[in-house]
Amino acid sequence: MLDDFFVRALLAGIGVALATGPLGCFVVWRRMAYFGDTLAHSALLGVVLGFILSIQPMAGVALTCATLAILMVLMQSQRLSSDTFLGLMSHSTLAIGLLAVAFLPAFRIDLLSYLFGDILAVSTNDLAIIYGGLVVVLVGLVTIWRPLLAVTVNEELAQAEGVRVLAVRLVFTLLLAIVIAVAMRVVGLLLVTSLLIIPAAAARRFSPTPEFMAVAAAGLGVLAVIGGLQLSLAADTPSGPSIVVAALALFILSQLAGLVRQRG
Repeated sequence: MLDDFFVRALLAGIGVALATGPLGCFVVWRRMAYFGDTLAHSALLGVVLGFILSIQPMAGVALTCATLAILMVLMQSQRLSSDTFLGLMSHSTLAIGLLAVAFLPAFRIDLLSYLFGDILAVSTNDLAIIYGGLVVVLVGLVTIWRPLLAVTVNEELAQAEGVRVLAVRLVFTLLLAIVIAVAMRVVGLLLVTSLLIIPAAAARRFSPTPEFMAVAAAGLGVLAVIGGLQLSLAADTPSGPSIVVAALALFILSQLAGLVRQRG
């Protein structure tokens, strides 16, 4: 019989995986891994903001990430964005967040749990927030699926066909911000991008259509959560990194299976 805390951890991980899988496909297709890292690194500021305003840290993270996401999209629309700009924002916001923690001695913040996740400490309230975020993300993604796919394939052609490119990009980045906020408890701010990228990259190897890849990425993410938690329970390893390692193992297996199929 599984303990309650493990069941809650499993449910939390599955909820996050179901959201990160489909979103991660667009992160992979649009080559936005560094964009996701920038949002994740900025999220520590959101944690501090949550403590200052006496609100849920997830809400503070979502607010901070959403603000930065909108800023970055607007900068891209003005052709001012670059890898240098993303790197500057990523490391600067992380450093500012760490300094803010140092200057707030009245608040006791467990940095390791936010940076690397603490899925075994997930509460019932956390589960409600995670699945609420999952519903918002999936409904939002289904709503913009076709225009977002068109923008991903050819942005100029999509714009010529009447797609509101800027609005679609803004909605997508806001969905990313929500996912980063809810995934914080599972794999942590420094590892959340890996849960977006690795299952999607593994699913890409054998997916004939975008829709199939989105479903497969979600399924692989769920398997990574289950495998990572089992590894954490059996070997007494940190849960967040264990989930990422399990996802990496699935990615390697998918690549090996693809090679075998090619040679066959």
